[in-house]
Amino acid sequence: MKITTLTNPLQTILLTCRYKDKDNIMTLDWHTPLSFNPMLYAVSIGKTRFSLELVKKSKVFVVNFVSKDLEKEVLFCGRHSGRDLDKFKETGLEKEEAETINCPRIKQAIGYLECEVIKEIEVGDHVLFISKVKKAELKRREKRLFHLFEDKFTTTIQ
Repeated sequence: MKITTLTNPLQTILLTCRYKDKDNIMTLDWHTPLSFNPMLYAVSIGKTRFSLELVKKSKVFVVNFVSKDLEKEVLFCGRHSGRDLDKFKETGLEKEEAETINCPRIKQAIGYLECEVIKEIEVGDHVLFISKVKKAELKRREKRLFHLFEDKFTTTIQ
């Protein structure tokens, strides 16, 4: 049995990252708040993922919270590697610059966390990035996207 059989649904986010002139978007379910003071947040990225290289080198990322309306874009970003294509261009997601770190955000996101990595921990086939949240904003309240299994999603009431 997969661990996600028991843990899902989990809120799906789009993680954005940048190293030098390469920007990428990654679909991610494994993320969590860790502390209020200081405000800490963690993401767990698989060792085979292209975004892992970018976050390891840049030490920054943005957690973009997305609405149910972006399900098609979320699936695309989860099925394709940014090594070979520009996911912003392919999905039509609009890029905007983060305010506190050198990283793109997704303009259509309903909220975001701008994060600076303070610690990396190898956890089996993933790397856990513990980060300090440099800026957090909820732009609007909409139904959020939660991953059930495979290509199936659900949402919240609000």
